Amino acid sequence: MKHLLNILDLSTEEIGELIATAEDIEAHPEKYEDACRHKILATLFFEPSTRTRLSFESAMLSLGGNVISMAGANTSSAAKGESVADTAEVVSGYADIIAMRHPKEGAPYVAAKHSSVPVINAGDGGHYHPTQTLADLLTVHREKGAFENLTVGFCGDLKYGRTVHSLIAALSRYRGVKFVLISPEELRLPEFVKRDYIEEKGIPYTESASLEEQIGKLDALYMTRVQKERFESEEEYARLKDTYILTEEKMRTAGKNTIVLHPLPRVNEISVKVDEDPRACYFKQTRNGKLMRMALILKLLKDKETAEKGGVYQVGGGGERERNTFVSTSVKCANPHCIFPCEQELPPLFYRDKRGTLCCAYCDAAAENGKETTV
Repeated sequence: MKHLLNILDLSTEEIGELIATAEDIEAHPEKYEDACRHKILATLFFEPSTRTRLSFESAMLSLGGNVISMAGANTSSAAKGESVADTAEVVSGYADIIAMRHPKEGAPYVAAKHSSVPVINAGDGGHYHPTQTLADLLTVHREKGAFENLTVGFCGDLKYGRTVHSLIAALSRYRGVKFVLISPEELRLPEFVKRDYIEEKGIPYTESASLEEQIGKLDALYMTRVQKERFESEEEYARLKDTYILTEEKMRTAGKNTIVLHPLPRVNEISVKVDEDPRACYFKQTRNGKLMRMALILKLLKDKETAEKGGVYQVGGGGERERNTFVSTSVKCANPHCIFPCEQELPPLFYRDKRGTLCCAYCDAAAENGKETTV
């Protein structure tokens, strides 16, 4: 494997291997303290982050490596108008691996196509957040023992919640999984997520506006913050931000083994009194995130070294989608949050999904009139 842009870049077998490595790291940290000696991680964060950036940096330092960091777009040449493509080209000459967060969806895909080292998507707009999903998966595995036959509820901002999108994609590959999607109408799960990871696989799901009606049916509840930074309207954010608040009273109606997850940060969607409940696992997620990022860094660097020895490691996006991607100037992406219009001289790349819908290769959104357009 070359980059991690989408959690589906990892097979279920590879996820199992990462979990095993993470468990071994925790049990025997001394075995790994020099594993990345003389290696450099570059953290390129074009929007704010606490847990993700610091856990990546802590992970690399715990492996004996070094870190160079950009902690905001205003502190980099992006403030001067430098493109993501040029930034990736330059920084890949300074580092052995890159972790990147960007507010525009598809930005890590652009970076991967211009980087000579592995790129890890640390969150791109409301699109994907695969390393948070690795933290989520390790937490679920530790608490539940397996991923099969679970009913998982997602509550809050399902429209812009990149952590939700990635976790649904990951869990959709396990037998017997069911989803309960709890949100107001305005923040429902995007069609591309529902289409690609639920409906096409025939996974049972329920959509509801009521947390109280659904919480007793769940093995795991994934709470999310209504993200102010994703809204163009302050009024719409203010109207929706307190739609769901998980309290002690609501937890009394949950199952005795129902675990509560949250990618953090929280605002007020989980009462601090819930922290004392043994079913609350969101702080465990943060610690598990570091372990899984350590395991991932080790895997990507090993894959790169193995490929280079075979003479096949080259710059580019790679993957199944890459082979099915083509350029079209006759249509355009309908997503206003896509990276494409923000970058100079990017080719307009598209692919057709299994239903024949024309989709943007950068952000996965359907093209305007995607089904009807002939390319």
